[in-house]
Amino acid sequence: MEEKKFDELLASIELIVRDLESGNIDLETSIEKYSEAMKMIKICSDKLNTATESVNKILEENGNLSDFKLNE
Repeated sequence: MEEKKFDELLASIELIVRDLESGNIDLETSIEKYSEAMKMIKICSDKLNTATESVNKILEENGNLSDFKLNE
């Protein structure tokens, strides 16, 4: 699977879900589509985790990255 953007993966997953919910495909095809969707979900999850880590970092005045901490 080539490197797709998050929104492209999400759209592909949504199509697979529609196909699976339709009930118009045979069991073998359903299993293949389910496996494909699970792989894409893992990639999306990894991308979200990476984005979350990046967002939780801020650039300090001296140029160093540090964890973002909310002052309460």
